[in-house]
Amino acid sequence: MKDGPDIAAVAALLGDPGRANMLTALMAGQALTAGELAREAGVTAQTASSHLAKLETGGLVLGRKQGRHNYYALSGADVAAAIEALMGLAERTGHTRLRTGPKEPALRQARVCYDHLAGDYGVTLLESLIARGLVTEAGETLTLTPTGEAFMQALGIDLSVLGRLRRPLCKGCLDWSVRRRHLAGALGAALLERFYGLGWARREPGTRLVTFTPKGRDAFREIFGPVPV
Repeated sequence: MKDGPDIAAVAALLGDPGRANMLTALMAGQALTAGELAREAGVTAQTASSHLAKLETGGLVLGRKQGRHNYYALSGADVAAAIEALMGLAERTGHTRLRTGPKEPALRQARVCYDHLAGDYGVTLLESLIARGLVTEAGETLTLTPTGEAFMQALGIDLSVLGRLRRPLCKGCLDWSVRRRHLAGALGAALLERFYGLGWARREPGTRLVTFTPKGRDAFREIFGPVPV
């Protein structure tokens, strides 16, 4: 047996189209019922139950029972990051759907990646923070600078709360549609929540789509720069 983690076992869980559709649906960061995930996967309730049991045993999803329903969510942000990276790889190597949905252009512009902002808006956000010296990058490592701390506090982000969380403050996540990194980690999640709170953006119900309001587009452009159209 070779040493190190068994990526084949994880790949086998991800490789089934039904399970892949379920995991992609959970990229929105919300827990979904087994019935909802069955519809996302286009399978029967019995098949969905089998898929979810395998995903839960494999550690990719967490299940909980609430009332009459069983709810499932991704087991962590690292699962979402792995799926996002695989989507980028599929896009780069030409493994794309024959017909794209009507929401695809909007998803490429702004969407939720588990709990943070992805797409053109997400990539522009991170690249602006780096260009202005608010975040530094050394290889794969992203670090919020003292100037960046002051900027975030002025924006209404409570860094003392984020520092107590058991997750990295700043982390890069490879964006599948732009093929550059966007900002994940506790700070990425806090910024997206702040955008919601300021009325700059809203989640479209039942989708990963994030829609920026006219006020939000103007504010984002003024602070972080223009977003490609």
